[in-house]
Amino acid sequence: MKAFTSRSCGSIAVIAAGALLLSACGTSGGKASLHDQLPEKIRKAGVIQVGASFTAAPVIFRNPQGQPDGLDPDIAAALEKTLGVKFEFQDVGAFSNVLPGLLAQKYDIGLSGITDTRERQQGVDKNGKQVNDGVDFVDYFMAGIGIVVRKGNPEKLTKLDSLCGRTVSVKKGTIHDDLATNQMKACEHLGKPLKVMELDGDDKALDELRSGSADAYLTDYPKAQYRSQTEGGGQDFDLAGPQLQPRPYGIALRKGDKDLQTILTKALNTLIANGTYDQILTKRQLSVGAVQNSVVNGS
Repeated sequence: MKAFTSRSCGSIAVIAAGALLLSACGTSGGKASLHDQLPEKIRKAGVIQVGASFTAAPVIFRNPQGQPDGLDPDIAAALEKTLGVKFEFQDVGAFSNVLPGLLAQKYDIGLSGITDTRERQQGVDKNGKQVNDGVDFVDYFMAGIGIVVRKGNPEKLTKLDSLCGRTVSVKKGTIHDDLATNQMKACEHLGKPLKVMELDGDDKALDELRSGSADAYLTDYPKAQYRSQTEGGGQDFDLAGPQLQPRPYGIALRKGDKDLQTILTKALNTLIANGTYDQILTKRQLSVGAVQNSVVNGS
């Protein structure tokens, strides 16, 4: 994986006297602002359309008022100020709809806690079969996988191999689904079959754990941490073991949208350099996933 190692550019959009003043990344000598470097279609519309699944608190969800909330909407709001265009979220329903909708050109980007994987970049399924053209990612966060168990961890689960002989619930179409499916093969070799329950959403997957139908629930570590801290006032579930296999989250784009990819990378690095990014992560208690710079296809 490419390293997130440097902080590039330090400008930011600021609001003064009621007007949005756009500052470009490294602007000098009359170079165009980040806004002016956006694709013409987006500049004219004044909007970047975003596909998302609101099923992943604290990364992306709807607050009690029904508005987009979480890390990803916070990042989008900061990018709005930096780029001088609106980010309009479209609710695509299940997470598994996000990338197909992007490839079908229903929106400009996917921003929904999407893990950047080589399979998604190449457009292949977990068996290596070509299923689409693939996407590119502008990476902005690091997150591993967490194991959520019932309070007190009665089954004493701590790592992947300890799931053998058990039942786990996952959200369909996610890297957790892939991880659990791959683990089934290892468990078969150990003579302890692993059963995987694939559900349409995190709530359904968590309900299977709550009811006792599943022994563990696999999800992104930020979500696992959030659920264990908030469900039942923090009395229903625990996190089992450390986070597994940290990988980058990325803003997903179609492979032909290189100009937008470049500008989003510059804009994210602007937010990192000027401290806005760190403030967002601190607010969401997600500083552990901070990156030092945004890169393309860092997985």
